[in-house]
Amino acid sequence: MATGHADPQRRARILRAALDLIADDGVAGVSHRKVAARAGVPLGSMTYHFAGRDALLREAFASFAEQAAALFEERLSAAGDRQEAREAVAQLVRELSESDARTLVLTHELYTLAAREPAYRDLTHTWMRRSRAALERHFDAATAQQLDALIEGLSLHRALDTTPHDHTLTVDAIDRLTAAP
Repeated sequence: MATGHADPQRRARILRAALDLIADDGVAGVSHRKVAARAGVPLGSMTYHFAGRDALLREAFASFAEQAAALFEERLSAAGDRQEAREAVAQLVRELSESDARTLVLTHELYTLAAREPAYRDLTHTWMRRSRAALERHFDAATAQQLDALIEGLSLHRALDTTPHDHTLTVDAIDRLTAAP
């Protein structure tokens, strides 16, 4: 185990361990002791890097939301025109709904905290602003807002549903939502 200044990745390892623990045991199962054990760092590292459990959770969820927003930006920035943007949105729905259980659980845990705590709501608002800005490269603001909700809703429903999904229905919904007036 690396120690002290010779371990520049320690903070990132702690954040990954916290997210892994949240995915496995939920937010209620997170403690500095458990995260330190999972990250393979001394318990003292926790208080050195994070003032408390809430600071750890906020930063861990901020890194998770950053990754999610970056995915939107990456997929939509690759689209050269409106049709490619529609295809990127459909691919995002597929990709997010087929992602691992870890991502689904982390998303739900963050949403639950955001429903109760303003600091976490700020994280989700920042995530939504970035997602919508990525969508607004190709669609007007109102359509981007609706597409953002459609992506999240369809992804969650598809991930939790036990019946197979017809991808053409997703494409049809996106086409209807983005059709020119």
